[in-house]
Amino acid sequence: MTRPAAVIRGAIGGLAAAALTLGVGELVAAAIDPDSAPFLAVASTTVDRSPAWAREFAIDTFGTNDKTALFVGTGVLIALAAVVAGVFERRRWPWGTAIFVVLGAVGVYAALARPGASAVWALPTIVGVAAGIIVLRLLVRAPRSASAAAETDTPAGPSRRAFFAIAGGAVVVAAAAVAVGRTVASRAQEAVANRGSLRLPTPTSPAPPIPDGVNVDGATTFVTDNAEFYRIDTALSVPRLTTDEWQLRIHGMVDRELTLTWDDLVERDMIERVVTLSCVSNEVGGNLAGNATWIGFPIASLLDEVGVAPDSDMLLSTSSDGFTAGTPVEVLTDGRDAMLAVAMNGEPLPFEHGYPVRQVVPGLYGFVSATKWVVDWELTRFDRAQAYWTQRGWGEQAPIKTASRIESPSASGPVAAGPVTVAGTAWAQHRGIERVEVRVDEGPWQLATLAPQYSIDTWRQWSWVWDAAPGTHMLQVRATDLSGATQPEERVDPIPDGATGWHSRTLRVQ
Repeated sequence: MTRPAAVIRGAIGGLAAAALTLGVGELVAAAIDPDSAPFLAVASTTVDRSPAWAREFAIDTFGTNDKTALFVGTGVLIALAAVVAGVFERRRWPWGTAIFVVLGAVGVYAALARPGASAVWALPTIVGVAAGIIVLRLLVRAPRSASAAAETDTPAGPSRRAFFAIAGGAVVVAAAAVAVGRTVASRAQEAVANRGSLRLPTPTSPAPPIPDGVNVDGATTFVTDNAEFYRIDTALSVPRLTTDEWQLRIHGMVDRELTLTWDDLVERDMIERVVTLSCVSNEVGGNLAGNATWIGFPIASLLDEVGVAPDSDMLLSTSSDGFTAGTPVEVLTDGRDAMLAVAMNGEPLPFEHGYPVRQVVPGLYGFVSATKWVVDWELTRFDRAQAYWTQRGWGEQAPIKTASRIESPSASGPVAAGPVTVAGTAWAQHRGIERVEVRVDEGPWQLATLAPQYSIDTWRQWSWVWDAAPGTHMLQVRATDLSGATQPEERVDPIPDGATGWHSRTLRVQ
Protein backbone atom coordinates (compact mmCIF):
# COMPACT_ATOMS: atom_id res chain seq x y z
CA MET A 1 0.00 0.00 0.00
CA THR A 2 1.36 3.44 -0.89
CA ARG A 3 1.86 6.00 1.86
CA PRO A 4 -0.99 8.32 0.66
CA ALA A 5 -3.36 5.37 0.55
CA ALA A 6 -2.26 4.33 4.03
CA VAL A 7 -2.85 7.85 5.33
CA ILE A 8 -6.35 7.92 3.81
CA ARG A 9 -7.13 4.50 5.23
CA GLY A 10 -5.83 5.59 8.62
CA ALA A 11 -7.96 8.74 8.58
CA ILE A 12 -11.09 6.78 7.64
CA GLY A 13 -10.28 4.17 10.27
CA GLY A 14 -9.88 6.83 12.95
CA LEU A 15 -13.17 8.46 12.06
CA ALA A 16 -14.98 5.11 12.05
CA ALA A 17 -13.48 4.25 15.43
CA ALA A 18 -14.52 7.62 16.87
CA ALA A 19 -18.05 7.19 15.52
CA LEU A 20 -18.24 3.79 17.16
CA THR A 21 -16.90 5.20 20.43
CA LEU A 22 -19.60 7.86 20.56
CA GLY A 23 -22.28 5.46 19.36
CA VAL A 24 -21.52 2.80 21.94
CA GLY A 25 -21.27 5.53 24.55
CA GLU A 26 -24.77 6.72 23.64
CA LEU A 27 -26.12 3.18 23.80
CA VAL A 28 -24.67 2.53 27.25
CA ALA A 29 -25.70 5.97 28.51
CA ALA A 30 -29.30 5.27 27.52
CA ALA A 31 -29.36 2.58 30.20
CA ILE A 32 -27.70 4.78 32.83
CA ASP A 33 -28.49 8.44 32.22
CA PRO A 34 -28.52 10.35 28.92
CA ASP A 35 -26.32 13.04 30.47
CA SER A 36 -23.53 10.47 30.98
CA ALA A 37 -23.00 10.07 27.22
CA PRO A 38 -19.41 11.01 26.31
CA PHE A 39 -20.18 13.76 23.81
CA LEU A 40 -22.73 15.56 25.98
CA ALA A 41 -20.64 15.12 29.12
CA VAL A 42 -17.56 16.65 27.49
CA ALA A 43 -19.52 19.55 26.00
CA SER A 44 -21.36 20.26 29.27
CA THR A 45 -18.22 20.11 31.40
CA THR A 46 -16.48 22.38 28.90
CA VAL A 47 -19.15 24.98 29.61
CA ASP A 48 -18.83 24.50 33.36
CA ARG A 49 -15.04 24.72 33.38
CA SER A 50 -14.65 27.49 30.82
CA PRO A 51 -13.32 30.80 32.14
CA ALA A 52 -15.68 33.75 32.09
CA TRP A 53 -13.91 35.38 29.13
CA ALA A 54 -14.46 32.28 26.98
CA ARG A 55 -18.14 32.11 27.86
CA GLU A 56 -18.56 35.80 27.09
CA PHE A 57 -16.74 35.40 23.78
CA ALA A 58 -19.18 32.65 22.83
CA ILE A 59 -22.21 34.76 23.75
CA ASP A 60 -20.85 37.87 22.01
CA THR A 61 -19.92 35.94 18.87
CA PHE A 62 -22.79 33.46 18.54
CA GLY A 63 -25.53 34.95 20.75
CA THR A 64 -28.28 32.46 21.50
CA ASN A 65 -26.62 30.03 19.04
CA ASP A 66 -23.68 29.55 21.40
CA LYS A 67 -24.71 26.00 22.28
CA THR A 68 -24.97 25.00 18.62
CA ALA A 69 -21.53 26.47 18.03
CA LEU A 70 -20.16 24.47 20.97
CA PHE A 71 -21.63 21.23 19.64
CA VAL A 72 -20.22 21.86 16.17
CA GLY A 73 -16.84 22.86 17.55
CA THR A 74 -16.67 19.81 19.82
CA GLY A 75 -17.57 17.54 16.91
CA VAL A 76 -14.91 19.07 14.69
CA LEU A 77 -12.23 18.67 17.39
CA ILE A 78 -13.19 15.04 17.97
CA ALA A 79 -13.08 14.37 14.23
CA LEU A 80 -9.63 15.96 13.91
CA ALA A 81 -8.33 13.97 16.88
CA ALA A 82 -9.75 10.80 15.32
CA VAL A 83 -8.04 11.47 11.99
CA VAL A 84 -4.73 12.09 13.75
CA ALA A 85 -5.19 8.91 15.80
CA GLY A 86 -5.90 6.83 12.69
CA VAL A 87 -2.94 8.23 10.76
CA PHE A 88 -0.52 7.87 13.66
CA GLU A 89 -1.54 4.36 14.67
CA ARG A 90 1.39 2.02 14.05
CA ARG A 91 2.03 -1.64 14.62
CA ARG A 92 5.06 -0.99 16.81
CA TRP A 93 4.14 2.40 18.27
CA PRO A 94 0.34 2.58 18.75
CA TRP A 95 0.07 6.35 19.07
CA GLY A 96 -3.51 6.28 17.85
CA THR A 97 -4.52 3.95 20.65
CA ALA A 98 -2.79 6.29 23.10
CA ILE A 99 -4.77 9.24 21.74
CA PHE A 100 -8.03 7.33 22.23
CA VAL A 101 -7.00 6.47 25.80
CA VAL A 102 -6.29 10.13 26.55
CA LEU A 103 -9.63 11.20 25.03
CA GLY A 104 -11.31 8.49 27.07
CA ALA A 105 -9.74 9.84 30.25
CA VAL A 106 -11.09 13.28 29.39
CA GLY A 107 -14.53 11.78 28.79
CA VAL A 108 -14.52 9.91 32.11
CA TYR A 109 -13.48 13.07 33.96
CA ALA A 110 -16.20 15.07 32.22
CA ALA A 111 -18.90 12.50 33.00
CA LEU A 112 -17.95 12.20 36.66
CA ALA A 113 -17.88 16.00 36.97
CA ARG A 114 -21.56 16.34 36.00
CA PRO A 115 -24.08 17.19 38.74
CA GLY A 116 -25.64 14.06 40.20
CA ALA A 117 -23.02 11.78 38.61
CA SER A 118 -22.08 8.48 40.18
CA ALA A 119 -19.23 6.08 39.40
CA VAL A 120 -21.32 4.25 36.79
CA TRP A 121 -21.39 7.42 34.69
CA ALA A 122 -17.84 6.52 33.63
CA LEU A 123 -19.03 3.32 31.94
CA PRO A 124 -20.40 4.83 28.69
CA THR A 125 -17.02 6.41 27.94
CA ILE A 126 -14.98 3.39 29.05
CA VAL A 127 -17.03 0.90 27.02
CA GLY A 128 -17.18 3.25 24.04
CA VAL A 129 -13.42 3.87 24.00
CA ALA A 130 -12.69 0.14 24.34
CA ALA A 131 -14.90 -0.57 21.33
CA GLY A 132 -13.29 2.29 19.40
CA ILE A 133 -9.77 1.04 20.07
CA ILE A 134 -10.68 -2.47 18.90
CA VAL A 135 -12.05 -1.10 15.63
CA LEU A 136 -9.08 1.24 15.22
CA ARG A 137 -6.64 -1.66 15.57
CA LEU A 138 -8.67 -3.84 13.21
CA LEU A 139 -8.87 -1.17 10.54
CA VAL A 140 -5.40 0.33 10.76
CA ARG A 141 -2.98 -2.07 12.39
CA ALA A 142 -3.89 -5.63 11.39
CA PRO A 143 -1.62 -6.63 8.44
CA ARG A 144 -3.04 -8.45 5.44
CA SER A 145 0.12 -10.54 5.25
CA ALA A 146 3.65 -10.55 6.57
CA SER A 147 5.06 -9.62 3.16
CA ALA A 148 2.65 -6.72 2.83
CA ALA A 149 3.60 -5.47 6.25
CA ALA A 150 7.28 -5.67 5.39
CA GLU A 151 6.93 -3.51 2.29
CA THR A 152 6.01 -0.36 4.21
CA ASP A 153 6.32 1.02 7.71
CA THR A 154 2.55 1.52 7.65
CA PRO A 155 0.60 -1.73 7.98
CA ALA A 156 -1.62 -2.50 5.04
CA GLY A 157 -4.53 -3.45 7.24
CA PRO A 158 -7.31 -5.81 6.27
CA SER A 159 -8.44 -6.37 2.72
CA ARG A 160 -10.45 -3.63 1.10
CA ARG A 161 -13.65 -5.64 1.49
CA ALA A 162 -12.97 -6.35 5.17
CA PHE A 163 -11.94 -2.75 5.76
CA PHE A 164 -15.18 -1.33 4.46
CA ALA A 165 -17.20 -4.03 6.18
CA ILE A 166 -15.70 -3.10 9.56
CA ALA A 167 -15.88 0.64 8.91
CA GLY A 168 -19.47 0.28 7.70
CA GLY A 169 -20.36 -1.69 10.80
CA ALA A 170 -18.99 1.10 12.97
CA VAL A 171 -21.09 3.63 11.08
CA VAL A 172 -24.18 1.44 11.53
CA VAL A 173 -23.64 1.39 15.27
CA ALA A 174 -23.21 5.15 15.25
CA ALA A 175 -26.48 5.42 13.34
CA ALA A 176 -28.08 3.14 15.92
CA ALA A 177 -27.10 5.73 18.50
CA VAL A 178 -29.33 8.20 16.68
CA ALA A 179 -32.18 5.73 17.02
CA VAL A 180 -31.40 5.35 20.69
CA GLY A 181 -31.41 9.12 20.99
CA ARG A 182 -34.89 9.11 19.53
CA THR A 183 -35.91 6.47 22.04
CA VAL A 184 -34.50 8.57 24.85
CA ALA A 185 -36.31 11.55 23.36
CA SER A 186 -39.50 9.52 23.42
CA ARG A 187 -39.01 9.16 27.15
CA ALA A 188 -39.01 12.93 27.28
CA GLN A 189 -42.46 12.73 25.73
CA GLU A 190 -43.67 11.89 29.22
CA ALA A 191 -42.59 15.36 30.28
CA VAL A 192 -44.12 16.83 27.11
CA ALA A 193 -47.41 15.08 27.87
CA ASN A 194 -47.20 16.22 31.47
CA ARG A 195 -46.81 19.84 30.38
CA GLY A 196 -49.55 19.50 27.76
CA SER A 197 -52.09 18.24 30.29
CA LEU A 198 -51.18 20.73 33.00
CA ARG A 199 -53.95 22.97 34.29
CA LEU A 200 -52.55 26.28 35.38
CA PRO A 201 -53.55 27.60 38.80
CA THR A 202 -55.83 30.63 38.77
CA PRO A 203 -54.02 33.55 40.37
CA THR A 204 -55.77 35.07 43.35
CA SER A 205 -53.95 38.31 42.58
CA PRO A 206 -54.16 38.82 38.79
CA ALA A 207 -52.02 41.30 36.91
CA PRO A 208 -53.67 44.57 35.88
CA PRO A 209 -54.76 44.54 32.22
CA ILE A 210 -52.15 45.73 29.73
CA PRO A 211 -53.51 48.85 27.97
CA ASP A 212 -53.03 49.33 24.25
CA GLY A 213 -51.09 52.52 24.83
CA VAL A 214 -47.99 50.74 26.10
CA ASN A 215 -47.12 49.62 22.54
CA VAL A 216 -45.39 52.15 20.28
CA ASP A 217 -45.25 51.68 16.51
CA GLY A 218 -41.74 50.76 15.47
CA ALA A 219 -40.68 49.49 18.89
CA THR A 220 -40.56 45.89 19.99
CA THR A 221 -43.82 44.46 21.30
CA PHE A 222 -44.52 45.18 24.96
CA VAL A 223 -44.98 41.48 25.76
CA THR A 224 -42.39 39.12 24.29
CA ASP A 225 -43.73 35.90 22.79
CA ASN A 226 -42.39 32.78 24.45
CA ALA A 227 -40.78 31.64 21.20
CA GLU A 228 -38.95 34.98 20.89
CA PHE A 229 -37.90 35.31 24.51
CA TYR A 230 -34.13 35.21 24.85
CA ARG A 231 -32.47 32.14 26.32
CA ILE A 232 -29.03 32.23 27.91
CA ASP A 233 -28.08 29.42 30.30
CA THR A 234 -25.47 26.72 30.83
CA ALA A 235 -27.73 23.73 30.05
CA LEU A 236 -26.70 21.95 26.84
CA SER A 237 -29.40 19.33 27.35
CA VAL A 238 -32.63 21.00 28.41
CA PRO A 239 -33.94 19.30 31.57
CA ARG A 240 -37.27 17.54 31.11
CA LEU A 241 -38.84 17.27 34.55
CA THR A 242 -42.45 16.35 35.19
CA THR A 243 -44.50 17.90 37.94
CA ASP A 244 -44.52 14.49 39.66
CA GLU A 245 -40.71 14.49 39.77
CA TRP A 246 -40.23 18.10 40.77
CA GLN A 247 -39.61 19.13 44.32
CA LEU A 248 -37.84 22.00 46.04
CA ARG A 249 -35.75 21.41 49.13
CA ILE A 250 -35.32 24.47 51.37
CA HIS A 251 -32.57 24.16 53.97
CA GLY A 252 -29.51 25.81 55.45
CA MET A 253 -29.82 28.77 57.80
CA VAL A 254 -33.53 28.29 58.47
CA ASP A 255 -35.64 27.43 61.49
CA ARG A 256 -37.55 24.69 59.68
CA GLU A 257 -36.40 22.74 56.64
CA LEU A 258 -39.05 22.17 54.01
CA THR A 259 -39.40 20.00 50.92
CA LEU A 260 -42.01 21.44 48.60
CA THR A 261 -43.77 19.27 46.00
CA TRP A 262 -45.69 20.48 42.97
CA ASP A 263 -49.02 19.84 44.67
CA ASP A 264 -47.84 21.73 47.73
CA LEU A 265 -46.88 24.69 45.55
CA VAL A 266 -49.99 25.00 43.39
CA GLU A 267 -52.34 24.67 46.36
CA ARG A 268 -51.07 28.04 47.53
CA ASP A 269 -52.43 31.43 46.47
CA MET A 270 -50.71 32.50 43.27
CA ILE A 271 -49.94 35.97 41.93
CA GLU A 272 -49.76 37.12 38.32
CA ARG A 273 -47.32 39.86 37.34
CA VAL A 274 -45.73 41.33 34.22
CA VAL A 275 -41.95 41.46 34.69
CA THR A 276 -39.05 42.26 32.39
CA LEU A 277 -35.97 40.05 32.59
CA SER A 278 -32.53 41.00 31.33
CA CYS A 279 -29.26 39.11 30.91
CA VAL A 280 -26.04 40.58 32.25
CA SER A 281 -24.38 39.63 28.94
CA ASN A 282 -26.56 42.12 27.09
CA GLU A 283 -24.43 44.63 25.22
CA VAL A 284 -25.52 48.24 24.85
CA GLY A 285 -28.45 48.11 22.40
CA GLY A 286 -28.59 44.31 22.60
CA ASN A 287 -31.64 42.05 22.54
CA LEU A 288 -31.02 39.89 25.61
CA ALA A 289 -34.06 41.25 27.41
CA GLY A 290 -37.71 40.25 27.36
CA ASN A 291 -41.01 41.07 29.03
CA ALA A 292 -43.58 38.43 29.97
CA THR A 293 -46.60 37.77 32.15
CA TRP A 294 -45.74 35.32 34.92
CA ILE A 295 -47.84 33.32 37.38
CA GLY A 296 -46.16 32.10 40.53
CA PHE A 297 -45.95 32.01 44.29
CA PRO A 298 -44.22 34.81 46.24
CA ILE A 299 -40.76 33.79 47.38
CA ALA A 300 -41.02 36.02 50.45
CA SER A 301 -43.93 33.95 51.78
CA LEU A 302 -41.89 30.75 51.56
CA LEU A 303 -38.96 32.37 53.32
CA ASP A 304 -41.29 33.52 56.09
CA GLU A 305 -42.60 29.99 56.39
CA VAL A 306 -39.19 28.37 56.90
CA GLY A 307 -37.86 31.18 59.10
CA VAL A 308 -34.63 32.63 57.71
CA ALA A 309 -31.84 33.21 60.22
CA PRO A 310 -31.21 36.94 60.80
CA ASP A 311 -27.58 36.70 59.65
CA SER A 312 -28.37 34.86 56.40
CA ASP A 313 -27.97 37.22 53.46
CA MET A 314 -27.97 34.87 50.42
CA LEU A 315 -30.34 32.39 48.86
CA LEU A 316 -28.22 29.89 46.94
CA SER A 317 -30.55 28.31 44.39
CA THR A 318 -29.65 25.23 42.35
CA SER A 319 -31.20 23.96 39.14
CA SER A 320 -31.66 20.31 38.26
CA ASP A 321 -28.61 20.51 35.97
CA GLY A 322 -26.36 21.84 38.74
CA PHE A 323 -26.31 25.56 37.92
CA THR A 324 -26.32 27.82 40.98
CA ALA A 325 -27.25 31.45 41.59
CA GLY A 326 -26.79 33.56 44.69
CA THR A 327 -29.62 36.03 45.35
CA PRO A 328 -29.56 38.62 48.14
CA VAL A 329 -32.20 37.73 50.74
CA GLU A 330 -32.91 41.44 51.09
CA VAL A 331 -34.34 41.80 47.58
CA LEU A 332 -36.48 38.70 48.04
CA THR A 333 -38.16 40.15 51.11
CA ASP A 334 -38.42 43.87 50.33
CA GLY A 335 -41.91 43.73 48.83
CA ARG A 336 -41.07 43.25 45.15
CA ASP A 337 -42.86 40.51 43.20
CA ALA A 338 -40.13 37.86 43.37
CA MET A 339 -41.77 34.51 42.68
CA LEU A 340 -41.47 30.83 41.97
CA ALA A 341 -43.03 31.02 38.51
CA VAL A 342 -45.03 28.18 36.96
CA ALA A 343 -46.51 29.96 33.92
CA MET A 344 -45.30 32.34 31.21
CA ASN A 345 -47.66 34.35 29.00
CA GLY A 346 -50.69 32.23 29.83
CA GLU A 347 -49.17 28.79 29.39
CA PRO A 348 -46.95 26.44 31.42
CA LEU A 349 -43.33 27.44 31.33
CA PRO A 350 -41.61 26.24 28.14
CA PHE A 351 -38.98 23.60 28.87
CA GLU A 352 -36.26 26.02 27.72
CA HIS A 353 -37.49 28.56 30.24
CA GLY A 354 -37.58 26.35 33.29
CA TYR A 355 -40.59 24.00 33.26
CA PRO A 356 -42.04 23.18 35.66
CA VAL A 357 -40.74 25.86 38.09
CA ARG A 358 -38.28 28.73 37.85
CA GLN A 359 -37.43 31.91 39.73
CA VAL A 360 -38.40 35.40 38.58
CA VAL A 361 -36.94 38.32 40.54
CA PRO A 362 -37.59 41.87 39.29
CA GLY A 363 -34.58 44.18 39.21
CA LEU A 364 -31.70 41.68 39.18
CA TYR A 365 -29.80 40.23 36.26
CA GLY A 366 -30.66 36.60 35.62
CA PHE A 367 -27.33 35.13 36.64
CA VAL A 368 -27.98 36.04 40.29
CA SER A 369 -31.71 35.46 40.41
CA ALA A 370 -33.56 33.74 37.55
CA THR A 371 -32.69 30.08 38.22
CA LYS A 372 -34.57 27.74 35.88
CA TRP A 373 -35.55 24.15 36.74
CA VAL A 374 -34.93 25.14 40.36
CA VAL A 375 -34.85 22.20 42.82
CA ASP A 376 -32.83 23.38 45.81
CA TRP A 377 -32.63 26.44 48.04
CA GLU A 378 -29.94 26.86 50.63
CA LEU A 379 -30.08 29.88 52.90
CA THR A 380 -26.48 30.88 53.53
CA ARG A 381 -24.14 33.88 53.37
CA PHE A 382 -22.14 35.55 50.63
CA ASP A 383 -18.98 35.15 52.71
CA ARG A 384 -19.54 31.39 52.94
CA ALA A 385 -20.66 30.31 49.48
CA GLN A 386 -20.26 31.31 45.85
CA ALA A 387 -22.57 30.62 42.95
CA TYR A 388 -21.66 29.44 39.44
CA TRP A 389 -20.80 32.81 37.89
CA THR A 390 -19.48 34.54 41.01
CA GLN A 391 -16.88 31.77 41.18
CA ARG A 392 -15.77 33.07 37.79
CA GLY A 393 -15.40 36.67 38.90
CA TRP A 394 -18.86 38.06 38.13
CA GLY A 395 -20.72 40.40 40.48
CA GLU A 396 -22.59 39.28 43.58
CA GLN A 397 -25.52 41.72 43.83
CA ALA A 398 -26.00 42.67 40.14
CA PRO A 399 -28.96 45.06 40.05
CA ILE A 400 -30.09 45.72 36.48
CA LYS A 401 -28.66 48.95 35.12
CA THR A 402 -30.74 51.53 33.28
CA ALA A 403 -30.73 50.79 29.55
CA SER A 404 -32.29 52.18 26.39
CA ARG A 405 -32.04 51.28 22.73
CA ILE A 406 -33.08 52.60 19.33
CA GLU A 407 -35.16 50.01 17.47
CA SER A 408 -36.42 51.96 14.47
CA PRO A 409 -35.72 53.10 11.88
CA SER A 410 -33.38 50.33 10.85
CA ALA A 411 -29.83 51.18 9.87
CA SER A 412 -29.91 48.59 7.10
CA GLY A 413 -31.29 50.92 4.44
CA PRO A 414 -31.73 54.61 3.58
CA VAL A 415 -34.35 56.76 5.29
CA ALA A 416 -36.46 59.25 3.38
CA ALA A 417 -35.89 62.89 4.29
CA GLY A 418 -38.61 64.61 6.27
CA PRO A 419 -40.47 63.57 9.44
CA VAL A 420 -39.11 60.25 10.73
CA THR A 421 -40.42 58.48 13.80
CA VAL A 422 -37.60 57.17 15.95
CA ALA A 423 -38.76 54.56 18.46
CA GLY A 424 -37.35 52.17 20.99
CA THR A 425 -37.47 50.69 24.46
CA ALA A 426 -35.95 51.60 27.81
CA TRP A 427 -35.85 49.75 31.11
CA ALA A 428 -34.73 50.19 34.70
CA GLN A 429 -36.45 47.32 36.48
CA HIS A 430 -37.78 48.04 39.94
CA ARG A 431 -36.95 51.72 39.50
CA GLY A 432 -38.92 52.65 36.40
CA ILE A 433 -38.21 55.09 33.57
CA GLU A 434 -38.71 58.83 34.12
CA ARG A 435 -37.62 60.15 30.73
CA VAL A 436 -35.87 59.23 27.49
CA GLU A 437 -33.85 61.68 25.40
CA VAL A 438 -32.60 61.49 21.84
CA ARG A 439 -30.02 63.60 20.04
CA VAL A 440 -28.71 63.84 16.49
CA ASP A 441 -25.07 64.34 15.58
CA GLU A 442 -24.17 65.14 19.21
CA GLY A 443 -26.54 68.10 19.20
CA PRO A 444 -28.88 69.08 22.04
CA TRP A 445 -30.89 66.35 23.75
CA GLN A 446 -34.57 66.18 22.82
CA LEU A 447 -37.26 64.68 25.05
CA ALA A 448 -38.94 61.61 23.60
CA THR A 449 -42.60 60.83 24.12
CA LEU A 450 -43.05 57.98 26.59
CA ALA A 451 -45.75 55.34 26.40
CA PRO A 452 -47.65 54.85 29.66
CA GLN A 453 -45.60 53.11 32.32
CA TYR A 454 -47.25 49.80 33.11
CA SER A 455 -45.12 49.23 36.21
CA ILE A 456 -41.63 49.92 37.48
CA ASP A 457 -40.80 46.23 36.86
CA THR A 458 -41.40 46.38 33.10
CA TRP A 459 -39.71 48.11 30.22
CA ARG A 460 -41.17 51.27 28.69
CA GLN A 461 -41.43 52.25 25.04
CA TRP A 462 -40.75 55.67 23.61
CA SER A 463 -40.86 57.62 20.33
CA TRP A 464 -39.56 60.89 18.91
CA VAL A 465 -40.31 62.61 15.59
CA TRP A 466 -37.19 63.75 13.79
CA ASP A 467 -37.15 66.16 10.87
CA ALA A 468 -34.44 64.29 8.98
CA ALA A 469 -32.26 66.19 6.51
CA PRO A 470 -30.34 64.43 3.71
CA GLY A 471 -26.95 63.06 4.69
CA THR A 472 -25.47 60.63 7.18
CA HIS A 473 -26.47 61.18 10.78
CA MET A 474 -25.80 59.54 14.12
CA LEU A 475 -28.64 59.19 16.62
CA GLN A 476 -28.05 58.54 20.31
CA VAL A 477 -30.42 57.72 23.14
CA ARG A 478 -30.21 57.82 26.91
CA ALA A 479 -32.71 57.18 29.70
CA THR A 480 -33.19 58.48 33.21
CA ASP A 481 -34.78 56.33 35.89
CA LEU A 482 -37.25 57.45 38.55
CA SER A 483 -34.45 57.89 41.07
CA GLY A 484 -33.12 60.69 38.85
CA ALA A 485 -30.04 58.78 37.70
CA THR A 486 -29.21 59.06 33.97
CA GLN A 487 -27.40 56.43 31.97
CA PRO A 488 -23.66 57.20 31.90
CA GLU A 489 -22.08 57.84 28.52
CA GLU A 490 -19.00 55.72 29.22
CA ARG A 491 -19.10 52.31 27.58
CA VAL A 492 -18.48 49.51 30.06
CA ASP A 493 -18.42 45.84 29.11
CA PRO A 494 -21.24 43.63 30.42
CA ILE A 495 -19.02 41.59 32.72
CA PRO A 496 -18.86 41.57 35.70
CA ASP A 497 -22.12 43.36 36.52
CA GLY A 498 -23.76 44.81 33.42
CA ALA A 499 -23.00 47.11 30.48
CA THR A 500 -23.33 50.88 30.45
CA GLY A 501 -23.22 53.46 27.66
CA TRP A 502 -25.50 55.24 25.20
CA HIS A 503 -26.86 53.27 22.28
CA SER A 504 -26.27 54.92 18.90
CA ARG A 505 -27.41 54.27 15.36
CA THR A 506 -26.04 55.74 12.16
CA LEU A 507 -28.64 56.44 9.45
CA ARG A 508 -28.36 57.48 5.84
CA VAL A 509 -31.05 59.98 4.84
CA GLN A 510 -31.81 60.72 1.20
